Amino acid sequence: MYVCINPHIQTKETHFSLTLHMEGLKPIRVTKEEGGEEGQLLSPMSRIFHQPNSSIYIIVFVGFKTPINPDAIKATLAHIFLKHPHFCSLLVVDDKNGVEMRWVRTQVNIDNHVIVPMLDPSMEMESPDKFVEDYASNLSKTAINKSIPLWDVHLLNFKTSEAESTIILRVHHSLCDGISLMSMLLSCARKVSKAEEPPTIPTIKKRNPKNVNSGGFWQFFLKLWWLMLLCWNTIIDVAMFMATVFFLEDTKTPLKGPGFRFGFESTPGPRRFVHSTISLDDVKLVKNAMDATINDVMMGVTQAGLSRYLNRKYGEIKKRDEATEEKNNLPRNIRLRATLAANIRSSSSIQASDDIISRNTKGNKIGLVLFPFKIALRDDPLEYVREAKVAVDRKKASFEAKFVHFMSKFCSKFIALKIANMPSQTTLGFSNMPGPQEEISYHGHPVAFIAPTIYGQQCGLMIHIMSYVKKMKIILSVDESIVPDPHQLCDDFLNSFQLIKEAVLAEKGFIHES
Repeated sequence: MYVCINPHIQTKETHFSLTLHMEGLKPIRVTKEEGGEEGQLLSPMSRIFHQPNSSIYIIVFVGFKTPINPDAIKATLAHIFLKHPHFCSLLVVDDKNGVEMRWVRTQVNIDNHVIVPMLDPSMEMESPDKFVEDYASNLSKTAINKSIPLWDVHLLNFKTSEAESTIILRVHHSLCDGISLMSMLLSCARKVSKAEEPPTIPTIKKRNPKNVNSGGFWQFFLKLWWLMLLCWNTIIDVAMFMATVFFLEDTKTPLKGPGFRFGFESTPGPRRFVHSTISLDDVKLVKNAMDATINDVMMGVTQAGLSRYLNRKYGEIKKRDEATEEKNNLPRNIRLRATLAANIRSSSSIQASDDIISRNTKGNKIGLVLFPFKIALRDDPLEYVREAKVAVDRKKASFEAKFVHFMSKFCSKFIALKIANMPSQTTLGFSNMPGPQEEISYHGHPVAFIAPTIYGQQCGLMIHIMSYVKKMKIILSVDESIVPDPHQLCDDFLNSFQLIKEAVLAEKGFIHES
């Protein structure tokens, strides 16, 4: 499908409007007699992603090192998506059962899902990167037409600072979760160095107490202690989660949205998507020096970046109210938590294999976890990583994610709706995902970067972390009415990581503090 982009010149800026096929329509309604088959019921977590105030889309930016060949990309998409039942199904509402939602198989015309914008030759593009940002932001104002399967791909065939061309893949979150989507995308990717081999994905190993599987009295004692700790942590986490579902909100900060009033329509606003890059080797340097994981390091960087950003914001507020300048402008005891989508599969790593398609036909296999960030200014930047490591280890020793998944599956619709809107009680969402360790390509198109995120959620800030080869991407999805300066927030993460890396090098004696 080709879409015209019409420029409208206003003062010195170029604005454009998109005329797309995906204007939101009501779900198709069928009865058992009218439909050829009943179809498959949506999973509980997939239904949550279709709540009126929480229609969530995954959006993935993939940059290529060469211009795009649309026919080759279509062939790749057909190979990936036409094998997955949900990507070949319509979302329908069963009249017989009221609001019951089902997937009903349909014929897919790949041309209805691939959009190639036709740029006006007279339109001068002063900043291609800004154009991609604006294009994606305009997508976040729309929904995919429910008369076709809920996914589409936009091919932007022009050069940006990081790539020769870019595709924007948009998938409704009810079709799959992040792990299964990335597994599908990588199933037909191949290494650039060895064109016949699939990409290598780092294995995510669950950390257990040392020697817990060995014999002996002390090992038995460790197992018993681990079980007691697991039960205690789960009880505390579940109690906090339920309190958050019903009444416990985060502290009102410049990052916290207005919240959601249960029972009232509240459509999330358009989003702005920005991303920045740090060296994966530098992240591993910090990881090894602190006996931590990559996830621990990135959680520490996030905690440091959020503290830096909020300190500046509170400083600006103080300057408006009083003529004082303080280094630490943060209020005490800020409650700031992230809603994490945790994978609850037995295997937690991405698998670049076609087998993932047959194993993930039941939709989203995720549970929600509340992660607390300590907002404060630290004299030692490494404290952010140490605190994050303690918090991450504590969350690993809990069944909170599995309990939430169970709750969404077996509890009443009222509870499920409250869980769906729980992100409005917290401040942000967070996700960390490992990517390919080697450079990959699709049908001769080498990939420059991969940047996934989401929109449609009830929180003003979503942070995604994605590794690819030697790079680590930090991707932000923000509501600009809440976070008007997302590029500055990105810079805060980069500056915070630089301070953490320098502190590690100073501790090792590689640099001397003046």
